[in-house]
Amino acid sequence: MRVVAGKAKGLPLKAVPGDSTRPTTDKVKESVFNMIGPFFDGGNALDLFAGSGGLGIEALSRGIDKTVFIDKDGKAVETIRANLEKTRLSGQAEVYRNDAKRAVKILRKNEFQARLLFLDPPYQNAEAYGLMDFAAETGILTDDSIVVCEHDKGVKLADRTKYFERYKHENYGGISISIYRYTGEEGETSE
Repeated sequence: MRVVAGKAKGLPLKAVPGDSTRPTTDKVKESVFNMIGPFFDGGNALDLFAGSGGLGIEALSRGIDKTVFIDKDGKAVETIRANLEKTRLSGQAEVYRNDAKRAVKILRKNEFQARLLFLDPPYQNAEAYGLMDFAAETGILTDDSIVVCEHDKGVKLADRTKYFERYKHENYGGISISIYRYTGEEGETSE
């Protein structure tokens, strides 16, 4: 695993010890950023179920101003911090050990807003993808937000949720990537 592009390009990333997480491969990571836009002109990202932090670190390397990393596994939190040190991106990041839903509530109280949300929960936790609508309802996502969901190919996510519409979907072996954009509440008309 490494940073694929941007200011930390080529730097290696540590994986979380053990088998509690499955890191996003470099090939999948590169494809994700080709789909959502290779580089950013600022804004914040939220990496829920962050694992080793690879997706959030890639976003920082490509121009996101700040990424908040959330994972409830202590080894994952240690790995994220080590990877941020190695890539010299610690100053643009906050790392918290917490449950994803609880973290969203705390971020709301702190008036945090993200334009990019990474949702890569353990594959057996399919209901976790509902966190994208929960995050929108709490107000922590911007009106131009994008949500990147990594999921098992056998998990079928909805084309439309209460606040989001899937606009890209790709399969990579047994992994699928679904990318959603914020559209507002169903039935709302946008100008």
